[in-house]
Amino acid sequence: MIELAVFDMAGTTIEEHGAVYEALRHAVESTGVAVAPSDLQTWMGTDKREAIAALVRIGGGSPDAQLVERQYGVFRTYLKQRYEDVPPQPIAHADKALETLRARGIKIALTTGFSDDVALPLLASLGWSTAEGGNLDAVVTSDEVPRGRPAPYMIHRAMEKCGVVDVRKVLVAGDTIVDLEAGTNAGAGVVVGVLTGQLTREQLEAHPHTHVLDGVADVPGLPETRGVS
Repeated sequence: MIELAVFDMAGTTIEEHGAVYEALRHAVESTGVAVAPSDLQTWMGTDKREAIAALVRIGGGSPDAQLVERQYGVFRTYLKQRYEDVPPQPIAHADKALETLRARGIKIALTTGFSDDVALPLLASLGWSTAEGGNLDAVVTSDEVPRGRPAPYMIHRAMEKCGVVDVRKVLVAGDTIVDLEAGTNAGAGVVVGVLTGQLTREQLEAHPHTHVLDGVADVPGLPETRGVS
């Protein structure tokens, strides 16, 4: 039986209408380099500072620490404006899925490549919280770990926060390749790709996983979340 479900935020549990993709593209291209859509997609779901540095380098630039920090500010400003123009909302039926899992005694954690100053206001705008009476047990941002996805550290940090010690009893779900890689690297018993992001079923199925589902709404239907072997 799964004891902890760890979900990605944007594109997995939160519909943000492609704003992160566009903000990252803008932050990189405003340095004067071009970014290929395939390269941009590869770095979706990762720590955003790491993504900016890598994509600028791929484009032929020389990303020093000062440039990365400046462009991260560009990313944040662009994303904030996009979120004001088109407010994020929960992915269809995500609220119900989280509620159902918690009713079964499964703890819920969200992980994200966002830093605290982006992730926490976003969650607050949805009314999602780890406070008493909230719908979450833990939130782990890129600020809390030495490396973001595909490293397993955010998942392991979520386990620490939730008091779960057996990785085989952890479910990880996300909409990007690095979500699947992080879940696999963490040793999670269940690694789920969801089709609510930018990738197709075929693209996700080309990487290690246990399930590929239409969305998080289908996670409570998995036998592993119902104590069925």
